[in-house]
Amino acid sequence: MCGIVGIVARSPVNQQLYDALTVLQHRGQDAAGIMTADGGELFASKGSGLVRDVFSQRDMDSLRGNVGIAHVRYPTAGGNSASEVQPFYVNAPYGICLGHNGNLTNAAELSAVLMREDRRHLNTRSDSEVLLNVFASELQRIGTPRVTPADIFAATNAVYRRCRGAYAVVAMIIGHGVLGFRDPHGIRPLVLGQRRSARGMEYMLASESVALTMLSF
Repeated sequence: MCGIVGIVARSPVNQQLYDALTVLQHRGQDAAGIMTADGGELFASKGSGLVRDVFSQRDMDSLRGNVGIAHVRYPTAGGNSASEVQPFYVNAPYGICLGHNGNLTNAAELSAVLMREDRRHLNTRSDSEVLLNVFASELQRIGTPRVTPADIFAATNAVYRRCRGAYAVVAMIIGHGVLGFRDPHGIRPLVLGQRRSARGMEYMLASESVALTMLSF
């Protein structure tokens, strides 16, 4: 299993994502990653090891923005190389980051279709990268110049049609926001919380409610 987190806030989320990963550390000890966005700019830090060892103060200072996602990894598919540390990123369409917990049972079949028909390059053996590219391909197929919630939900429904298995996902679309979804059977856990700050509503997704409780969501 892995741990995933997503936060949309009114203030920087770097420390909140880090703190959430520490309480989800039991879900994966092999690697950790955080990606944040500030306007249209993406910031990322990730590596192999425990949360406390992966992120330096310099790393944390570089993770700017009020929106972000994070991941701790226990590898159940793919390998242990640094290239498979999540979240993953593709630049088209719009710029999408994704963290995934679970397994796709038809990952090999999807990989072949993505390369042969969708003309997408896969850099790892991770089924998480497959899932990201399926979602990106479906969102690009819609083809609107600026993504709308309806576009995102349509692409998510296409993921449900194409991807088989048990999965929970947090995704960040640069400049637009954070998306969370589970497989149609809801096998892998994902919980949603919200809180009211002085500047407005804030939202959080996580694999376990303990992360929301710690951050008062």
